[in-house]
Amino acid sequence: MNHVIAATLALVLAQPVQAQTARPALDYASAATIRDTCVKWAQARGMKMTLVVLDARAMPVTLAHMDGVSMAGGEIAQWKANAAAKFGRATADFAATPPPPGVPNVAAMQGGVPIYTTAGVLLGGVGVSGGKPTDDAACAAAGIEAAGLTPARPVQPAQ
Repeated sequence: MNHVIAATLALVLAQPVQAQTARPALDYASAATIRDTCVKWAQARGMKMTLVVLDARAMPVTLAHMDGVSMAGGEIAQWKANAAAKFGRATADFAATPPPPGVPNVAAMQGGVPIYTTAGVLLGGVGVSGGKPTDDAACAAAGIEAAGLTPARPVQPAQ
């Protein structure tokens, strides 16, 4: 009996261990940098905005709702962030190629921007509402870049 256990144990230990591949994730410090930079960007321009930062699973990491913004702004910012996080592209792109019909909580207007690592890993999305659509998108991009991340999937060199 001990020989069988020893042989089984030897076979199990001889197999190479398959570990889960590590995947970067959006951490709170980066999300807070995105949030704080966007708030400062808006304040410097006399704007009042709502912004939401979501991780790659479209779960909230942080948000800011500046004094004086519309009550609907928070919901619109969430829709924009949700679309950017789930589809990995800016919501401005949805005007040309909309998401599939029936996808809930997705905005197809500028202001939703994906968050990528410089290596091209999607980390989540930022949604901003309260300014002109171009301002919303610029605010989100400024925050993402301040965190050392990129607001678009980097083009990978040809191999």
